[in-house]
Amino acid sequence: MKTKAIIAAIGLSLSLTACATEHDKMADASMKAMPFSGPDSVSYSQDLWKALGAAKLVNSPSSNPAPYKGVHPHGAVLTTATSKVTIGGHTGKVIVKKNYGGEGVSTGSVASDPAKYPKAVTVMFQREEGYDPEDQNWFWAKFTPDGGLAKNDKGMQLAGRVAKGKPVGCISCHTSAPGGDMIFTN
Repeated sequence: MKTKAIIAAIGLSLSLTACATEHDKMADASMKAMPFSGPDSVSYSQDLWKALGAAKLVNSPSSNPAPYKGVHPHGAVLTTATSKVTIGGHTGKVIVKKNYGGEGVSTGSVASDPAKYPKAVTVMFQREEGYDPEDQNWFWAKFTPDGGLAKNDKGMQLAGRVAKGKPVGCISCHTSAPGGDMIFTN
């Protein structure tokens, strides 16, 4: 009787372990399939914002290149800076687009007083090989001017593979960039 109980307990333990392992695999696959806003993407975006600050690409007077007339969805006036930053031992290309808008915004008004018109900071960071090879390993994020993550109309934070596989959004738009590198500002 005691032997049967031990065998039953071992069988139950193995079944629970198999179920937990399968659940973990499904959760991992679900996170990888998630087009954006998963916990890993949100956490990585926070590291990215810190790296941008350290490189003086945000929140610094020296991070304001010449403004130019913008296009939807970014803003009426934009500035763009390119550089390289390091996150977790990986150094990659980064493109930082500051988006300006509001009453009275113009390239001249932004050049004179950039702190008056900020709307968002959109960022492309080229991550390590294997992150998203289909889209050249770009990590996308849209930040509020103070470094928080912006959200879409469904409340999803905009970080990671933003709108991957969707007909609109960062990836679908940038796929049409000339040069095949997903970058419009070459």
